[in-house]
Amino acid sequence: MSADTRTGRGEATLPTTEDTEALGRALAADLGAGDLVVLDGPLGAGKTALTRGIAAGLGVEGRVTSPTFIIAREHRAGARPDGGAPVALVHVDAYRLNEAVAADAAVDMHDQLDALDLDTDLASAVVVVEWGEGVVEHLADRHLRVRLRREPESDVRTAVWEWVAGPAAR
Repeated sequence: MSADTRTGRGEATLPTTEDTEALGRALAADLGAGDLVVLDGPLGAGKTALTRGIAAGLGVEGRVTSPTFIIAREHRAGARPDGGAPVALVHVDAYRLNEAVAADAAVDMHDQLDALDLDTDLASAVVVVEWGEGVVEHLADRHLRVRLRREPESDVRTAVWEWVAGPAAR
């Protein structure tokens, strides 16, 4: 795994779920209130496992599972393992939002997101959005984009991450 910094990028090969979670813990060291993390990858790529690692690195309370059917789940701040300032985690799955827009042209994605108040959550939490690429970037001046891929016929995953300027900052 190559090192990540607040202004950089990195990539890793992740042979196991534990490796994916370890990457999440490492990325969490650079995250704080107001940070947006956008996860991209197909089903089974490791988005929720990475979020579990981020949650562990932030020291948030509660078990982290996919919020697919409830759209968003908030985890209270706890003691960070690195001694950093406690911060909550909001874990969002935008897959169902994308599905609703695809099924009904009258449904507006931005209205759906506004109803979740994610911009309010960003002030006091780290917000991680699965299936969020092309959907939530406008919520922050910059975000951490993590693209996860699973090798065909294998459990090995690859991750590429980088800090990206949001549309307003470009």
